Amino acid sequence: MEELLRTNDITLIPLVRTLLNGEGIDSFELDVNMSVLEGSIGILPRRLMVRADQIEQARCLLRDAGVNFEG
Repeated sequence: MEELLRTNDITLIPLVRTLLNGEGIDSFELDVNMSVLEGSIGILPRRLMVRADQIEQARCLLRDAGVNFEG
């Protein structure tokens, strides 16, 4: 698995996962339970991982959809 996205925006990951699922790209969200430790204030970013063999396809999909996911 490789990191596709790291964000504090809780609305971005569901959007990206929907786009990825529509194209048959597997994804996995990390750091979801960190909100328990931080008190749900959103300072710790969540990461979205995809399979290494699908990372370029996922990046192209997000670029085509106009999603800002890099830095």
